[in-house]
Order: sequence, then C-alpha cells, then structure tokens
Amino acid sequence: MPATTSDKTTNSSPLRILFATSECAPLVKTGGLGDVSAALPAAIKALGIDIRILLPAYRQVLAALPGCREIARIEATADFPNARLLQSQMASGVPLVLLDCPDMYDRDGGPYQTEAGKDWDDNALRFGLLSRVAALLGSADSPLDWRPQVIHGNDWQTGLTPAYLRYAAKARAATLLTVHNLAFQGIFEPGLVAALGLPAASFSPDGVEYYGKLSFLKGGLQLADAISTVSPGYAREIQGEGLGFGLHGLLSARKDSLHGILNGIDTALWNPATDPLIACRYSADTLAAKTGNKRALRERLGLALTPELPLFAVVSRLTEQKGLDWLLQIAPQLLALPAQLALLGGGDPELERGFLALAQRHPHSASATIGFDETLAHLIEAGADAFLMPSRFEPCGMNQMYSQRYGTPPIVRATGGLADTVVDCTPGTLADESASGFVFHEPSADALLAAVRRAADAWADNATWHALQRNGMARDFGWNTSARSYAGIYARLAKNR
Repeated sequence: MPATTSDKTTNSSPLRILFATSECAPLVKTGGLGDVSAALPAAIKALGIDIRILLPAYRQVLAALPGCREIARIEATADFPNARLLQSQMASGVPLVLLDCPDMYDRDGGPYQTEAGKDWDDNALRFGLLSRVAALLGSADSPLDWRPQVIHGNDWQTGLTPAYLRYAAKARAATLLTVHNLAFQGIFEPGLVAALGLPAASFSPDGVEYYGKLSFLKGGLQLADAISTVSPGYAREIQGEGLGFGLHGLLSARKDSLHGILNGIDTALWNPATDPLIACRYSADTLAAKTGNKRALRERLGLALTPELPLFAVVSRLTEQKGLDWLLQIAPQLLALPAQLALLGGGDPELERGFLALAQRHPHSASATIGFDETLAHLIEAGADAFLMPSRFEPCGMNQMYSQRYGTPPIVRATGGLADTVVDCTPGTLADESASGFVFHEPSADALLAAVRRAADAWADNATWHALQRNGMARDFGWNTSARSYAGIYARLAKNR
C-alpha cells in the first residue's frame, strides 16, 4: 500500500532524511544509541527538515504503540520473509516507520540477545532486513511515495544499507553512517552473503569482506558516502591502531569523509530544576537544595547519613571498557579517604559479584544496585557529590554531561567524548571559570585513585567545589549545535547526489 497523499514530495519540499536505527528510547533502549535516536531526529525536525525514523517493530515497540497503520507490504526475497511497514509517531512529533516482521522481531528478550544474554542466532538476517528495507526506501523501487534524499544509518545494525544501495542499478539516496561504538562490528560467516541478497561481487576488500568474514560495519564504512562518529576526540582515536579495532586503516583513508560530531543530551529530561524523579529540585542559584537529594539517596541505599563525607557514584554498564575493574581495585582506598560509593549498573558477572561483595563488607559506606532503574539513575545524578567515569575508551558518553548539568562534577579519563566535554580542575581553569571536573590520562587504577583524591580535596573546599558546580551547570550540552552539523552534512550529500 502506498503512503498517503500528504507523504508525497515536491521540488519545494525540505530535505528528506530517513534515520535508520535498531533502537529508540523510550520504546527500546540498551544504551546511548537509544537516547540519540530519540533526541537527534527531534532536534533535526526542529530545524525544518523532514526526518523520519525507521525502527524494527519489536514486540515491546508494538505494545507501546497500539493503532499503527499499515502503509506498505514488502515481499520476501533471498532468505528474508514477508514484512510490512507500519506508520506511527514519536512523542516529539517525528514520524516513525516500523518494520513489522514477526518472524524476526516478535520475541521475548532484547533487540540483540535472548533473555539469557545470548546473541540471537539470526541477527545477520534480522539486521540485514533492517538495512535492506532502509535501502529500499531510498531507491527508485520504494513502495512509498515519500523518498529520502539521505539515509542516516547507525552502527553495524544498519551497516549494509550503503552496500545494498551501492549495488542497486537505479537512482538512490546518499548515505551517512554514524559509528556509536567501533568495537561492535556485526561480523558473520561469508556464506550469508547470498542469504542476505547481496551479489557475490560485494564480498571483496572494497565491499563487505573483512579478513575472510562478512562485516556489516566494515561494509558500511567502506561504501557510505559519509561517516560520522559521536565526538571529535573519538573520530581522531579510531584512526589509530589502539582504538581502531582493525578498521583504523580504512578510517584513516576515509578521513576526509569522517566527521566527529559531539552528541548532545535531552536538556528537558535532564534538568534538576524540573526533574520529577528527584527528591528536591534545584538550580545553580539554589545549590543548597541539592543536599536534600544526597540525603534521599543515602536513605534509599541504606548508607550512613554522614554529611562530612563525600559521596562518589557510578551509573554504568559493568564492563572492562568502562574502567570499573580499576574502580573495584581502588574501592578500599576510596572508602578509607573517608568517603562513600554508590553504584548502579549491570554487565560482567565478575564485576557484579565484586561490587556486591564490597557493599556487603561495607554496608554503611558502599552500595551496589545491579540492573537499571531510571528513577535511581536520576537520584544518583542529583544526590552524589562526584560522578565516576574512568573509561578505557568512550566514544562520547552522556553521564558526564548529565552530571555537570546536575552540579555533580565528573571524574573521567581523557579519552573520546570525555576529553571533549570535561575540563580538568586546575588553578588556571578555576581562574578562567572553565573547570568542570577531574581528568586523568594514564589508563590505570593508580591514576584513577589520584584523581579521586584530588576531587575529595576539592570537595572539602566549599568555594572551589561550588565554583566547579556552577561552571558545569552553565554549560550547554543540548542538541542544537550537533543537529546543525548533521543538517550541513545532509545538505551537502543531497546536493552531490
């Protein structure tokens, strides 16, 4: 079924962008990609651009959006079953196109894994279908009258979109692929090339082949018209061997097409002056009210109500990437400062057990909540004194921006987006009012501990600490600047196409 008449375009239409993603908050989210996929299209729409989101119709998505209308049917091809396109809308007003294929998406568990945490065996086909349909909508064979000029894909799950378009015979949309985390590359056996409906010629070094395997991400990076990633620092880092994960040569060769654009945050959702999930609302002019959140957080977690102790906190996936093994290693010294520690997150079972054991040994000084709780995440940002993000690498990161907005100076390692968004506290940066947190460089537990001690010393000096809080709260981490950068890329790609 074709789209409605209102979907048809004219020569005077604004730029038309299809934003293809495997997750979009609050419908489905496993990490930062879900937040970006909700906030960035909304900010781009506010610029007058006609942007629409393409998202798989997972079971939880359909449950949250009753009454979706069918707008097209897509016939089976290669090893893909029949599918439908459904029309809906985000709360922000951004139109939403749902790829409905029950064989692929109507399941218990998450978007990528079973309830037991095992990758779905058919992920190549599940996200091959997403990539293929995104490409179809950007081709002359689209079943919709609305045709995007640019398809903006995200991570490996949409990485084959440029490949499908490159090997299509007819006119096509331009492509932009954003890398949110280069460590996840969508690597599968080469025998799947035919099952995915790609020509045999695509399995080559200048196509989707990667050291004898099929790589969704490598194919996208090779064949997209432009590439972006989520911070300027990460764009530089992934061109080197250390963080290039085997793709640094390709990314370096394509550096003229690679853009580092810092993610923003939802400043309406993350605003301590209006946040309904915290105990006491406050602003930079009413920072004294922040202490009410610290008390509420301690009460909820069972920590001692000791006002003379600083409270350090973490909200994170528990992985080695996040440097939390370093934190676990120095936790006894942190508590002996003296100080308290609150952690919310889940992931590596060994880290989970380590932090739970720490909390059991020090029930009044340390707390570990395994899993995720949105209300507790907000209360931690508001109630903690300092926020810990000691990542080995961090493409962008968002909690360091949330923390500054909440007057909770972050302690971060100088990598990727953390280095781009946090200004180290020094006499010079305090003097010019740019200091907003604590930055360490060496990737080690000792360097993290030294930064924690610096933060504890600064917290003991009210004037210094209040200056850090006010500086961070004055910074603008909204999406407007980033959205304009993306709009500029869209315009250039559409013009060249």
